[in-house]
Amino acid sequence: MQHLNWIVPVVGLIGFLFAVVTRAQVIKQDPGTEKMRVIADAIAEGARAFLAAEYRVLVIFVAVLFVVIGLGTHSWITAGCFLVGSAFSTAAGYLGMSAAIRANCRTANAARVSGMNRALSIAFSGGSVMGMAVVGLGLMGVGTLYIVTGDVGVLSGFSLGASSIALFARVGGGIYTKAADVGADLVGKVEAGIPEDDPRNPAVIADNVGDNVGDVAGMGADLFESYVGSLISALTLGIIAYQTAGVLFPLLLSAAGILASVVGALIIKTGKNGDPHKALKTGEYSATVLVVVCALILSRMFFGNFNAAFAVIVGLLVGVLIGFITEVYTSGDYRFVKRVAEQSETGSATTVISGIALGMQSTAIPILLVCVGIFLSYKLVGLYGIALAAVGMLSTTGITVAIDAYGPIADNAGGIAEMAGLDNSVREITDKLDSVGNTTAAIGKGFAIGSAALTALALFVSYAEAVKLTTIDILDANVIIGLFIGGMLTFLFSAMTMESVSKAAHQMIEEVRRQFREKPGILAGTDKPDYASCVSISTTAALREMFLPGLMAVAAPLIVGLLLGPSALGGLLTGSLVTGVLTAIFMSNSGGAWDNAKKYIEEGHHGGKGSPAHKAAVVGDTVGDPFKDTSGPSINILIKLMTIVSLVFAPLFLQYGGLL
Repeated sequence: MQHLNWIVPVVGLIGFLFAVVTRAQVIKQDPGTEKMRVIADAIAEGARAFLAAEYRVLVIFVAVLFVVIGLGTHSWITAGCFLVGSAFSTAAGYLGMSAAIRANCRTANAARVSGMNRALSIAFSGGSVMGMAVVGLGLMGVGTLYIVTGDVGVLSGFSLGASSIALFARVGGGIYTKAADVGADLVGKVEAGIPEDDPRNPAVIADNVGDNVGDVAGMGADLFESYVGSLISALTLGIIAYQTAGVLFPLLLSAAGILASVVGALIIKTGKNGDPHKALKTGEYSATVLVVVCALILSRMFFGNFNAAFAVIVGLLVGVLIGFITEVYTSGDYRFVKRVAEQSETGSATTVISGIALGMQSTAIPILLVCVGIFLSYKLVGLYGIALAAVGMLSTTGITVAIDAYGPIADNAGGIAEMAGLDNSVREITDKLDSVGNTTAAIGKGFAIGSAALTALALFVSYAEAVKLTTIDILDANVIIGLFIGGMLTFLFSAMTMESVSKAAHQMIEEVRRQFREKPGILAGTDKPDYASCVSISTTAALREMFLPGLMAVAAPLIVGLLLGPSALGGLLTGSLVTGVLTAIFMSNSGGAWDNAKKYIEEGHHGGKGSPAHKAAVVGDTVGDPFKDTSGPSINILIKLMTIVSLVFAPLFLQYGGLL
């Protein structure tokens, strides 16, 4: 069976090459008029400048952590795997974002020249570069390192590299995009009364740049981390329970998932007046069915029964159901968002109150689904089954990320159409694509949270195995201390990221107001806004504010593990997992509901654009921006990063833990 190992990196390479070829095909498309190209170039320049600046900071962080891992674990192979994981995550994020910033104007031009189907095809192709780069590089990295080292234990370094890049990409990108978004909305929409994406708004280019660095590069790094983390936790537990079969099954299943995602991506298309949402769902469900068939075949082949496949199917079903529940709570097609929109008629206070209540309520069903998934997968294959459920949920990550990344591309296409003064028929097409993108983005966030819960739990089980923890005694004082610290870290981390957005947005608001005040010709259309200053504010603020939350996520488990011991660290991980998953669901769904309540009103309900209800809804959406795009998604990475740090440094805690 060992010879089957080579299939894994080969399929990973196929996924990566699919991303490269698709990117080349996107670039070949017509970028449109001269004005469209100028706007798109400004967005691309801002996005590349931010990523270059962010990566310069990350090089220092990665170099320091490389030395700490080597000295702390006495395994320079693990430290080397950490470098590879960091490099692969960075490469996936950059490749995906470079495609997105080229696909936006080409999507707008396709809508102008050819209509809905062509525009959908280009937008999705741009997103699929991110999706296939994530799974291709992820599987190629894990598969190759396992073949080279023959040691599952050192692969945790690869996962830590992915997690480190993911946290900074999510936090930095989230701060960037929301500083620009809040400034553009509050001053442009509420104070000046100009439309979204109006070229007179100085923050509009920074807002479009933010869509790419936050919602494409950041989201891709997030799911790259989950994909790799779930796979490595399955390998770690699988080799203990089933030796070679326990390793090959999740690897080959992930390879099947890549091929299924390629097939799903190729069949996505819609007719002239077709439904883009239905087309995207068809592609995703087709990939899911193919993975289920492959899981059944592989389970029978390696274990002589279907239990492992059933655990995978449980994970897939939980992921799909969490996505559906997220859509119910955040889509304007359902009563929850309509209720928030109705509350906007009595002012922004009731908008905010109803959105918070919705977010809190929305935690119940996803948590129960995760619990059912844990129960069933454990009953089927034990602790290994929990890891397989996480692998199953993430097996179609290629097409899931593609659909998620499609949303920001469609959003940017609409912005370019508005700024370039294209015909209203173009904006109608891009708005329809964007509307679907908002729903897919909310589903993607729900999927990311669900996968984070199962991945973190699987990694936690791997940590317990590494430090020989069979039980965690809740009556042990050190464990209780760790539990409370872990629960608190979620809120401290959220406060840091929310405050960072607030400070950055304050600077952005003052800058936009200054330009409107000092250059009255901007609103009159006779003067050009200074877009570069707003891009600079977002970049500087994001780089300055992202470091402390990232440092806390790495330092907290190290300090607790060394001072209070492995059991107390187990308490910390438990506390952060519980509060982290709940808070992430609450924040992401509240933010999504506020966003779509505003859009529901803009469609003509409750007074439409410019009405008091609309202004209240814009305030709600502004409050929700850092909820759904900065703090909420970053918490996913926080809980996984702290768990993988604990797993990597487990030998250190065994030897020196419990200094107090």
